Amino acid sequence: MSSLTLYTNSMSRGNTVDLLFKLLAVPYKRVELNYGEQMHTAEYLALNPMGKVPTLVDGDNVITETAAICVYLADKFIEKGLAPALNSPQRAIYYRWFFFTAGPIEAAFTAHMTGLVLDEEQQKMSGFGSLKRVMDCLATGIADASPYICGEQLTAIDVYVGSFLLFLQKQSIIELTDSMEHYLKTLKSHQEFAERMTQ
Repeated sequence: MSSLTLYTNSMSRGNTVDLLFKLLAVPYKRVELNYGEQMHTAEYLALNPMGKVPTLVDGDNVITETAAICVYLADKFIEKGLAPALNSPQRAIYYRWFFFTAGPIEAAFTAHMTGLVLDEEQQKMSGFGSLKRVMDCLATGIADASPYICGEQLTAIDVYVGSFLLFLQKQSIIELTDSMEHYLKTLKSHQEFAERMTQ
């Protein structure tokens, strides 16, 4: 029996972790928690004091935050090929876009969705500036994809960034650049990725 347990909700960022698990093809226990009371029990708060999902439990290890969970799983099962080798130069770009997306882009997206608009001076002080600024930056990374962010190999960063871009596209939150459209077309043409998205 798998020691991996994912606490999540089908309307959360945990869907990205579900997709990664399917691509990794490893067993795990999935625990669906409702928003509200189930995420604020004493037992769950002992795992994740934020009272949010997803949370991954692997034996005595507890990992929260979608990006951290994705990096952890891709490295734990590195033989599956969804992470660059530990000594690979591709680790630099892999880490860069994982944490840029988890940090500045997430912050900018939240500010945008809550109607928070920073003036120029406030943008200088913030870690993200504006949604347009961070998405323009991400576009430079996507433009260099050949065809994936780390080159010829589909990795967990494509699952993470790809899931985020697909959400933005579905919600019509931003207008995707040509390079982003091309990148998503590449992901959708990846048979295994596309199949897992629809399961």
